[in-house]
Amino acid sequence: MASRKPAAKSSRSRKSAPRKGGARSSAWSINWSRWGWLGFKLALVGVAALVLFGIYLDSKIRVKFDGQKWQLPALVYSRPLELYPGQRLSKAQMLHELKLLNYRPSPHPSGAGQYGEAGNQLVVIRRGFHFYDGEEPARPLILTFSGQRLTKLQNADNRRELGYVRMDPVLLDRLSAEQVEDRLLLRIDEVPQLFVDTLLTVEDRDFYHHGGVSLLSIGRAFWANLRAGRTVQGGSTLTQQLAKNFFLTRERSLWRKVQEAYMAVIMDYRYSKDQILETYLNEIYLGQNGNDGVYGFGLASYFYFGLPLNELEPDQLALLVAMVRGPSYYDPWRFPERAQQRRDLVLRLLLDNKRLNPQEYQSYVSRPLGLSARGQMAYGRTPAFMNLLHRELKQRFGEGFIGQSGLKIFTSLDPVAQQAAEQAVSGELAKLAKSKSGLEGAMVVSNWHTGEVSAMVGGKDTRFAGFNRALDARRPIGSLIKPAVYYTGLMNGYRLATPLKDEPLSLKSDGGKTWRPQNYDKGYRGQVPLYLAMANSLNLPTVRLGMDVGLDKVVDSLKALGVTQSIPVYPSLLLGTLALSPYEVNQMYLTLANQGLYQPLTAIRAVVSEDGKLLYEKAEQAKRQLDPQASYLTLYTMTKVASLGTARSLAAQFPKAVLAGKTGTTDNLRDSWFSGLDNDEVVSVWVGRDDNQPAGLTGAGGALRLFSDYLQRRGVNSLQLNPPRGIITARFNGAGGHVADSCGNATSLPARSVDLPPAQGCSVLSAPIEQTKDWFESLFGKG
Repeated sequence: MASRKPAAKSSRSRKSAPRKGGARSSAWSINWSRWGWLGFKLALVGVAALVLFGIYLDSKIRVKFDGQKWQLPALVYSRPLELYPGQRLSKAQMLHELKLLNYRPSPHPSGAGQYGEAGNQLVVIRRGFHFYDGEEPARPLILTFSGQRLTKLQNADNRRELGYVRMDPVLLDRLSAEQVEDRLLLRIDEVPQLFVDTLLTVEDRDFYHHGGVSLLSIGRAFWANLRAGRTVQGGSTLTQQLAKNFFLTRERSLWRKVQEAYMAVIMDYRYSKDQILETYLNEIYLGQNGNDGVYGFGLASYFYFGLPLNELEPDQLALLVAMVRGPSYYDPWRFPERAQQRRDLVLRLLLDNKRLNPQEYQSYVSRPLGLSARGQMAYGRTPAFMNLLHRELKQRFGEGFIGQSGLKIFTSLDPVAQQAAEQAVSGELAKLAKSKSGLEGAMVVSNWHTGEVSAMVGGKDTRFAGFNRALDARRPIGSLIKPAVYYTGLMNGYRLATPLKDEPLSLKSDGGKTWRPQNYDKGYRGQVPLYLAMANSLNLPTVRLGMDVGLDKVVDSLKALGVTQSIPVYPSLLLGTLALSPYEVNQMYLTLANQGLYQPLTAIRAVVSEDGKLLYEKAEQAKRQLDPQASYLTLYTMTKVASLGTARSLAAQFPKAVLAGKTGTTDNLRDSWFSGLDNDEVVSVWVGRDDNQPAGLTGAGGALRLFSDYLQRRGVNSLQLNPPRGIITARFNGAGGHVADSCGNATSLPARSVDLPPAQGCSVLSAPIEQTKDWFESLFGKG
């Protein structure tokens, strides 16, 4: 019995084995089902993750693509050169302007930015430009010159004479409030089609057909690299390159490549091809300019060739495209042979794709790289003026204004005047340095009709952005103060013929100290007519005049002229102990030039936002602050300074021109000053030493030389003095300064009609001033 039970158990076990086996089979089937369901869920999670990641990437792309892509620096432009018949402009000065504008010489000018020479004529194809008051297209011009004048202006197409044309302005600088990537923005419609074709031929020939990622490009690059045995072609599309440069780091990893491809697909779906291409053209890194990167083809075109992209030749376009693969590796200045080989390879691809014919190809590959001088894009070519501009921007618009992206700042800088000023300061100081050591100088040039600063030089090293003496070197102005003293006298009953005592003078201060001023030559003349006392810069008559009218009134005149600082009320003020900078002196003489109309000096004409909105335009701010009649008489007296006084050398150098000015010298010959004007400009010059040691120069021996040299280079427009209402010409006898009724040898001088007493006889007449020129010249002091 016992033996059967196990058998029975075994039998049950065997019978149940199939059922157990069936159970195992069923269990495995259920497990497969679970794994499938798990895989399905994981797939859903993966898809969801991809979708969410895509949404994240899409959001990231849209924020940057649809918003402000770049923080662009502000572009600073010079004044546009105005062309009109009769303008003070020589052919040499026009060529200098064209050089600054990077116009290219050509025997047969045909495109914008080109010019040709023929005798006294220039043929110029002016570029189109979007000014702050409107856009002007390219225009062909013929300019005819004679000496320092533009005598004729014509349309080159039909020879029709023109009355007025303005050139495009010079790009002076790019400013930013903080370190930003430097670029010049390109719009897609500004890009030459040949450049687009060249770029796509080399980098992404299927750009307009793929969806952001191109398997064909990857395969083509793999085959090209395999045949070459090295990497000669990449498989990334332009869209992928943009995704990497615009959104990602330069890390080399599979994850970055995945993101790059994903973003490329999203960008291609969401934006047009032209939008993507335009962004790529402006984003790409193409070299290094000192500590700043060169971003975008717009800036790279100027950096390497000094020209806008639409004026480059095919070989120059090819070099820019060649550098996409490695701006450092193909740096044309450091590795010219390597860069040229790469450029020629690009040109070969253009030939193979029938974008060039064989003759064109041979012509372009035979050319050198044709680079501009390295450092062409260096900032601060006019450091003193740019220093003024920075200060005015801050004062007028606030600290953070310059941080706005893409501003266009149109300034008053005149490159022709700036060149003449720089050459005059550096050249004349170099000559003076042969006998005088340690000299420095500064010059400010303004247009007295508009109140705009045309040029500024802050030192003999005109390109050094250091101490700006034009703005910050406040030094005693010496006899430059005398026009303010004589203006005050003319406002208070004095006439140009009024005799002033030129005799010894002693003045005691409240503290008991005695001041005994002297003339420069330490001589005395007895009595001198007022206008000759200023023309000869005589100190004693000036002090007597100032003390008679009152120091407070002289101070009021100085403030009306534009002096804003505190003015010490001491008798020595009358001989120029007041310390001003050349810029502040220029403001004084600007008001005089305008016969008493004050307008604040400015360097800014207009400011335009990135989207073309006019944010600021200079308005007329002239304000009457001086009597026009007394101002006119003061100006008339200043013309005598230039014709027969301390600056009479001007009459010898410019015999056909009327000029006005005033020399200035301080104690111990420490400072040499001159401020003068013609019919357009006021020029203020200082020469001295930074350590305030004697310079050993009078105003005529130092600063006047710089002024004269400036006029020789710049050209002269003779001053035309227009007398205001109430000014008449009267005849004065020589000794008493009285009005003469019928004296054949009396002196004719302008006068205020309200100041004229009844006419007197001729019993006290002396010889006419014109007949005694030699006598007066023997009395001239050094102002």
